[in-house]
Amino acid sequence: MTSYSPAETAEMSGFSIDTLRYYEKIGLLADIARNTSGRRVFSDDDLAWLGMLRCLRETGMPIAEMLRYSELTRAGDETVQERIELLHSHDRRVEEQIERLRFQQGRIQRKLGFYREIAEYRPEIDCGVSAARP
Repeated sequence: MTSYSPAETAEMSGFSIDTLRYYEKIGLLADIARNTSGRRVFSDDDLAWLGMLRCLRETGMPIAEMLRYSELTRAGDETVQERIELLHSHDRRVEEQIERLRFQQGRIQRKLGFYREIAEYRPEIDCGVSAARP
């Protein structure tokens, strides 16, 4: 089994060492092994779990829900239905956020089109030269 130092884990997971410590402290990371010197060592399973935590975090899941998901996962197979419900609820929120972002992106794209039309008729705008300047 491969083991990784906190620095290696931070680099591979994209989380800072401080975040890894924090996640361990609050219970998002549980049962992290220690070497004979007492330093934390992370496994491939830990990295996979960190990948899931990154997904949840980047999609806006609150820490409290991430903690609940972690607790349910550690509790075993009898919590599968609760995990499905929790992730399904989060997935709906992510979908709503995507819809809002797509709507706003459409507004940005329309504004870009508007400005491109102006720039087409006034080429001096593209090069940063004002018509009022010599």
